[in-house]
Amino acid sequence: MIAVTEALDSIASVLDGTGEYRVLRRVKPFVECIDPPNEPTFIGLILDTETTGVDHARDEVIELGVIKFEYGASGRVYRVIETLNQLHQPSKPIPPEITRLTGITDADVAGQRIDDAAVLAMATDAAVVIAHNASFDRQMCEGRWPIFAEKNWACSCHQVPWRNEGHEGMKLGYLLTDYGFFHKGHRAIDDCHALLALLAAPLKTSGRLALACLLETARKPTLRFWAAGSPIETKDILKARSYRWSGRRRCWYIDIEEERSDIERAFLSQEIFKREVLDLPTERITARDRFSLRTNPDA
Repeated sequence: MIAVTEALDSIASVLDGTGEYRVLRRVKPFVECIDPPNEPTFIGLILDTETTGVDHARDEVIELGVIKFEYGASGRVYRVIETLNQLHQPSKPIPPEITRLTGITDADVAGQRIDDAAVLAMATDAAVVIAHNASFDRQMCEGRWPIFAEKNWACSCHQVPWRNEGHEGMKLGYLLTDYGFFHKGHRAIDDCHALLALLAAPLKTSGRLALACLLETARKPTLRFWAAGSPIETKDILKARSYRWSGRRRCWYIDIEEERSDIERAFLSQEIFKREVLDLPTERITARDRFSLRTNPDA
């Protein structure tokens, strides 16, 4: 079997070398670093869920995948410590569209239950939890496993500068293709392994480790500016500047880096309110609260 694999790899390399073909290779399990860490190390989790839908208040997790790993202050991944992949029978039948997407059927989850104690044990000493759509996964997990409400979270989709690094799409499958890989998507643990491979690799343009960039962004606090009382005729200006509408608070808001606060306040003063504004509602958000139900403007 090894000889066959080596022969196929040789053929793939020849095809790649012609410039006329692109060969995608299956993502392989992470290989532990031979050299011991020469820097402070921490524990991280990569997490993915498959669910019965997208409503955190009504839908349920039907599959949880978690990889527990050791990483250094430099962003280098050293080893995988433990993995967990479990199915869970929801209180209602799995919708057909979810089965089409994930391949998970009612028969697959019959009698299955995610081990809450095992999840707690894996998460207890984690310094950060990473998901490729953290705002979704965090909110789906917090109600079932309260420990996730206490953790720092990072989003590998939106907190890594993929577009600046030459990638057109930020979906996991698109990013893997750009790196010459493929995986079995829409199953929790497979998505976790694929994400670990991306985070452990250097970025295409800068050469920085993707995990290092992610952690750097996640550590930075952000400010949420609320354009409270903004004139209705300014809504298109706010939308063009990437403000979002909160239906619950009936107000436009934006999340920005702290160092941009003076610029944003000047914009609101000059373009929206036509007067100096110093007392607008603001919230400071860190990785401990970011993507949580606590900071969901419509929760």
